[in-house]
Amino acid sequence: MNVFINDIPLIIKKSSEKIFKHKYDLVLGKDEQFTSKDLVGDVLFKDVDSVLIDRLARLMEVKKLKKLESLTLVTDKKKKLIEHLKDQFKIIKAAGGLVIKDGKILMIYRLGMWDLPKGKIKKTEETSLAAIREVEEECNIKVAITGELPNTWHSYAYKGNKILKKTNWYTMQCLDDSLMKPQAEEFIEEVRFMTPDEVLEVLPESYASIQFVIRDYLKAVKKGGKG
Repeated sequence: MNVFINDIPLIIKKSSEKIFKHKYDLVLGKDEQFTSKDLVGDVLFKDVDSVLIDRLARLMEVKKLKKLESLTLVTDKKKKLIEHLKDQFKIIKAAGGLVIKDGKILMIYRLGMWDLPKGKIKKTEETSLAAIREVEEECNIKVAITGELPNTWHSYAYKGNKILKKTNWYTMQCLDDSLMKPQAEEFIEEVRFMTPDEVLEVLPESYASIQFVIRDYLKAVKKGGKG
């Protein structure tokens, strides 16, 4: 589960997973004292329970933890902890795509950020069909799904409610972009195919969840796993 709270990745790992502590800037046990000012760089918490995850999620929501890069929580009850976290939010489901044409990636520019096309899934709509519909509507192109990418979850507040949006991501092939244009009613200003190098240049101007999806794709391409 890849959760992003205030654009900061929160990673939940099982105690049995291999963890390299030297990769973290700070490692804390659940009973060790800390404040929000201590959360700098990549931080790891061991033996996390529901009380601690509630405290950390609240800190991430209300504090501007500008120096925190990522928060990794290690627990022997991963499944239970994830369900506990999800219970704090209203869940909304969405789907989107990373569209490829001639080795280039389709990026959209919306509300001052580079993004990937995506949108909410309608009731009774299949996830993959929703992803195709949203990409085609937002970019006025035709696409076909070629594979799957990791799901992302990101939180935000809307009308006093805590929302956790789950987005299912797919790799897609562009079938026709002859009429490509941004969907203005969705506040999209630009739609552009970029080379991987061009994408990496603008990635700092993307949301952390979008960076995660794109880096996962590029890593797989490098290994020969995705086309």
